[in-house]
Amino acid sequence: MTRPKDFESKITIADVARAAGVSPMTVSRVLNGHGGASAETSERVVSAASALNYRPNPFARGLRSDRSRTIGFLVPDITNPFFPEIIRGAEDAANAAGYNLLLSNVVESSKREAELIDAFLMHRVDGIIVCSARLPDAALHKALSPHRAAVLINREAPKDVAGTIMTDYEHGASQAINHLVARGRRKIAIIAGPRNSYGGKCRLIGIGKTLAEHGLQAPEPIYCDPTVAGGRIAAEELLGAKSGFDALVCYNDLNAIGAMKACRAAGITIPQQMALVGFDDIPIAELMSPALTTLRVHKREMGEAAVRLLLSRIVTKNKQHGVVIEPELMVRETT
Repeated sequence: MTRPKDFESKITIADVARAAGVSPMTVSRVLNGHGGASAETSERVVSAASALNYRPNPFARGLRSDRSRTIGFLVPDITNPFFPEIIRGAEDAANAAGYNLLLSNVVESSKREAELIDAFLMHRVDGIIVCSARLPDAALHKALSPHRAAVLINREAPKDVAGTIMTDYEHGASQAINHLVARGRRKIAIIAGPRNSYGGKCRLIGIGKTLAEHGLQAPEPIYCDPTVAGGRIAAEELLGAKSGFDALVCYNDLNAIGAMKACRAAGITIPQQMALVGFDDIPIAELMSPALTTLRVHKREMGEAAVRLLLSRIVTKNKQHGVVIEPELMVRETT
């Protein structure tokens, strides 16, 4: 029993029922494992479905169950090596629970972020995870409110709006400053990444507090794109000011790699003349020459925890709220 390829997608339960000589209700019960049919009937139904290449319509099934078994997942920039590990952890946890991940890329645009959060409603996702959201609080909370359940990674929100998976960036930044001061650095500059990054603001709080504890002045941060090019341009601005900095704390590892390039171009040796610290510990950080000192964030764990928290909020409708992940200072050759 065969069908042309363009016909396969149109096969319905009624077609399987006719081929097996049973009712559509019997086909539905057999294929959904609900029992109630003899072994011989069940075998006929399964054989007919296989021969016709029948595939259940997940959208129609979702309409009946009020579940799509799909999770929307937003990241600000899929080309940033920080995010694929988070996605992998989320995907593993989702698949283990019988859910699919619907991934979209915000391309560092708050406008695009709002559009995609709204678009996920049309796709009938059961819940949504937003990683490193760029929208202001009021706009973000309003956009999330129609969703059944939501979780934010690296962004705080009231518990009735979303669960949260937070990295303690404030403590991580404090670790970085304490390490640099212990290495004898006293004039520390800050490459702060995007101005609208919540995690970036937490870093700045930690840096400012810890510098003050050491009796040191916090300099004006330089904001930039969270990319290699952004870090290079920001470092060139700092170096061009000839302010005598002896250390750079960077928003992320990509910024730090860009700063490293700027230092080399200016003839500044690392770490002898300039110490350098990044954030995230992306795979290339350890492979750089010199290897980059950075704050390791357990990225796969973040993705897994986000999905577990979201599913808890979907299934139990509870308001379990926050998980905090501590970054780990990885001391390497740039300090």
